[in-house]
Amino acid sequence: MTNNAIALSKTTLAVLKNFASMNSNLHVMPGNIIKTITPSMTGMAKVEVEEEFDTEFGIWDLNKFLGVISLFNNPSFEFHDKYVRISGNNSSVVNYYYSDPSLLTIPTKEVMMPEVVAETTITQEMFNEISRTSSVLQLPDISFQSNNGEFYVIVSDRSDPTSNRSEIKLDGETNGADFSFNFKIDNIKLLPGNYKISFAKKVGRFENENINLTYWFAAQPDSHYNG
Repeated sequence: MTNNAIALSKTTLAVLKNFASMNSNLHVMPGNIIKTITPSMTGMAKVEVEEEFDTEFGIWDLNKFLGVISLFNNPSFEFHDKYVRISGNNSSVVNYYYSDPSLLTIPTKEVMMPEVVAETTITQEMFNEISRTSSVLQLPDISFQSNNGEFYVIVSDRSDPTSNRSEIKLDGETNGADFSFNFKIDNIKLLPGNYKISFAKKVGRFENENINLTYWFAAQPDSHYNG
């Protein structure tokens, strides 16, 4: 165990809140890498944080854990063998007990990214616009497509050919290929920021441009690439 109290940065707490939107479970190994995976195994994320953990621990309900943290001003954490001791500026202390890792849905393998066939970038402003459009028009799908040699992100309802749709032109090279990488918007859980996006034939990789944070999301079965 450790008796050295550490603080968690605002960035780390923001990442944990984002990870909780993907999976309520969390498993942390010694070191500074934290990973999560969706229960459906179709999305995974990996971040390198500034904190160094020397204890393996599991959290069953990450939202509850974050709620406990919110009870404290400037909380500090002492990671023991079976629990983490959380304290703040007042006299309150919480001993939060870990979950058995065998009960958690956690990543067990590294993502082996297939050959990248297309790349682009997307800003936070663009993603905000996409999210608003999806919400207002009730469109569930986001597609990254080639169109006459140009790169577009399209919001639509792919189950309805007559549905409304929105297009935003992106920077990126199509290399003359015909493709459509399709995802459900609700599955794309990103920490706010700008992202470099790389596509293989069955997966999209989203790399945050400001911190060492990467997501992988499986493309929908109706995606296609003809290079």
